[in-house]
Amino acid sequence: MEKAKEEAMTNNKCCLQALLYLTRSVSGATHFSAPIILISFHLLLLIFPHSSNGDCTYMGSKNRSQFSEKNDEISCQRRVLRLLDANFFNDSQIEEIDKGASELNIPIIRTNRKLVASENGGLHYPSPLVFNANWDYRLDHTANKRFNYPSISGIQRPESEEDIAFMSVLELGELIKTKQITSQELTQIFLRRLKKYNPILEAVITYTDELAHKQAKEADDLLSQGVYLGPLHGIPYGLKDIIAVPEYKTTWGSRSFKNQVIDQEAWVYKRLKSAGAVLVAKLVSGSLAYDDIWFGGRTRNPWNIEEFSTGSSAGPAASTSAGMVPFAIGSETAGSITYPASRCGVTALRPTFGTIGRTGVMSLSESLDKLGPFCRSATDCAVVLDAIRGRDPDDLSSKDSSIDDPFQVDITKLTVGYLDDAEMEVVHVLASKGVKMVPFKLNYTVDSVQGILNFTMDVDMLAHFDEWQRSGQDNVYEAQEQWPTEVRRARIIPAVDYIQAQRARGRLIKEIRESFTVDAFIGNATDWEKVCIGNLVGLPIIVVPAGFTNITNPPPGGTRRRTTVPAGIYAPPNRDHIALALAMAYQEVTDHHKKRPPINDTGPNDKIPDPHTVIYPPRVLHL
Repeated sequence: MEKAKEEAMTNNKCCLQALLYLTRSVSGATHFSAPIILISFHLLLLIFPHSSNGDCTYMGSKNRSQFSEKNDEISCQRRVLRLLDANFFNDSQIEEIDKGASELNIPIIRTNRKLVASENGGLHYPSPLVFNANWDYRLDHTANKRFNYPSISGIQRPESEEDIAFMSVLELGELIKTKQITSQELTQIFLRRLKKYNPILEAVITYTDELAHKQAKEADDLLSQGVYLGPLHGIPYGLKDIIAVPEYKTTWGSRSFKNQVIDQEAWVYKRLKSAGAVLVAKLVSGSLAYDDIWFGGRTRNPWNIEEFSTGSSAGPAASTSAGMVPFAIGSETAGSITYPASRCGVTALRPTFGTIGRTGVMSLSESLDKLGPFCRSATDCAVVLDAIRGRDPDDLSSKDSSIDDPFQVDITKLTVGYLDDAEMEVVHVLASKGVKMVPFKLNYTVDSVQGILNFTMDVDMLAHFDEWQRSGQDNVYEAQEQWPTEVRRARIIPAVDYIQAQRARGRLIKEIRESFTVDAFIGNATDWEKVCIGNLVGLPIIVVPAGFTNITNPPPGGTRRRTTVPAGIYAPPNRDHIALALAMAYQEVTDHHKKRPPINDTGPNDKIPDPHTVIYPPRVLHL
């Protein structure tokens, strides 16, 4: 037996040497280079096929020698990793990668191959990732036509700070414009609320007091000189902490980067600064834009503080919901706007891909990342979007916005579908407003939607955080079952199968486009399949609160805590104005978006223990 094993090891070594010869060398190839030849563990099937019980065997002789020990199989796998210049995982991580490849990677690879790679020549299902050879990209620019906001008048300053905190952006703007309140006063109100409720919600990473006071004073000085910059003039707001602001930490929510300062003004920050808005806080991003866990804690839902907010735009959702900021900017790669907006009961827009520039923003996936506003209402979302949309010269995916004015849309001329999972109150309200509502279903044949999303996002993420993984920083990540597991598996996705996933994505885009026979549709905002489709295709969606229900297992004496009921209004790419117009029409006759969460005022009979001692069920992971 020992002799057979020794013979197998020798033969394995010979085969590996042959592979190394084909790749010339790991460190200095002339025509080939191991670091750029992506192969999976299952290349082992060509050299050391696995037997039925998973052991590694040598196929070079009639008498097949089988490795019976676990260490031999790991050693075999480690050698293949060496060809990828990725021999830095420990044994348990290698086992985890092998399991993930078997259970996830290979089924996705085979499904995508069947979808788009059964014919040769590349004539069918091109990748949507298109190369642009135009050297004059920065020079090709046309100004966006601004929206015509509704005129409001007669707004009076409320007596209580609580009432002020829950006013809309347009209402607050009118108070500033008519000099009933100064930007400096308003900034102080929101800074006080941030510091009052943050110990409960864990939604803030950095307060920007000094900058806020400076920007608020500048806004007041301009107004005293007769200069009014528009509805965001002097309005406080927050940024998700993946967005860079000079002289302040941009932590990405991660302990690996918690002291990082990026000396750059993000494009979206520049746009808001030029509109006169006042930055009061850098808000929580789940660590490296995943879920709601960050290096300082875990963000909670203001409507039920025994729940977490979900993420990764946890801070923007919770802070806006709690009246800690009038609006905030978050981001989404796959669900990071729709999930926390739905959980925290706020109105939020995930715009068409490319609508808002991303320079100065942490990148996960260039073809999926988007920025969007969290607000009190759809009207506020439209106002904020108008200020920040448009081409960013340093973001090649951004564009001059072709979105029409949502305030000018005649909704009675629209045909809007509703899916089986649509909130019917939204359907009935829109029908009563003259919208033609019809049953609807998205038809498509691509059955690997979620796998395409995972391949795209995980490989792209790893490309941006390659050194983070290689240096072992993933070992101290806040939640090991999240990014560390996903990007280890991504390390062994072959380049050809990443491209096949993009071709399958192109097929999905074509089928969704052909199936989208209505002007918009109403559907569940957090269904994972629809989240994946929306992000892969680039569909805009606005999430609106559509009601509240009692929490599960309330205390005997009752509670003010509630579970929010969200609805999603989807539109085709570059038709964000239609989704916004429909959401505004719905909110004209409902008041769900005006409700205020209890935060920690849960009622006299609802005694919540110290949140840090409460045991919670396992989290539902969403990116």
